[in-house]
Amino acid sequence: MTVTIGNRVIGGGRPAYVIAEIGLNHNGDVELAKRLIDVAADAGVDAVKFQKRTPEICTPEHMRGVPRETPWGTMTYLQYRHRVEFDRDQYIEVGDHATLRGLDWFASPWDVPSVHFLEDLNVVAHKVASASLTDVELLEALRQTGKPVILSTGMSTIEQIDRALEIVGTDRVVLMHATSTYPMEPEEANLRVIPVLRDRYPGVPVGYSGHERGLQISVAAVALGAVAVERHITLDRTMWGSDHAASLEPTGLAHLVRDIRIVEAAMGDGVKRVFPGELAPMAKLRRVPA
Repeated sequence: MTVTIGNRVIGGGRPAYVIAEIGLNHNGDVELAKRLIDVAADAGVDAVKFQKRTPEICTPEHMRGVPRETPWGTMTYLQYRHRVEFDRDQYIEVGDHATLRGLDWFASPWDVPSVHFLEDLNVVAHKVASASLTDVELLEALRQTGKPVILSTGMSTIEQIDRALEIVGTDRVVLMHATSTYPMEPEEANLRVIPVLRDRYPGVPVGYSGHERGLQISVAAVALGAVAVERHITLDRTMWGSDHAASLEPTGLAHLVRDIRIVEAAMGDGVKRVFPGELAPMAKLRRVPA
């Protein structure tokens, strides 16, 4: 089973589809978002992803008036949420920039109006954030789009994943193993869930969405068969904002893509053979011929 997003095929032995999650790390700045897109393209990823919210819907009532210190001064949490959201023209600008750099781009809609907003921009796919896996209304709206859906499974039980797949279907879904700790410690990665998900949902491509520090866990996920890898990216992990600390900086992202491609080449086909490079050592070192 494969899923096609844009002109890239995911699964079926193809190279892992690497997604650079910009999320809100652009801090509401179009030029910063474009710089992050350039970082992603230069590193060799396949796609960049954002997050789209309707603040009045997604901000809990008890949080709306809470003061928050921001780079733009003290404001309410609701005002901050508005401040970091891109409008239609801004999304067109950053989306066009991603397309010109050869990248797919899409977003995680956190509510139904955001699904319609992104559909109006003709995104190639939709991403379901782990926090939204139990949002039946959102999942139904995504099913109706007919677009591929990338479904993250952090903070979720197997039963909740079952229910989500019943709603969105399994014909155009990429399931992403995830643990929603920011940043995530290795002890919570639980990478052995990747083959468990693959066995439980035959035909559904399974990838990995990571929030850890460093590269090792994401590379190990590919060795375990992850068909897609998603990581947050930033220009600088010390920047203001909630996701920067669990993000990869430009050099780290470039190294991640490099290491993923090396591991893919190293996995081989599972057929034991004598390689050409072994013939000279064999002639030199093997005392008893077969």
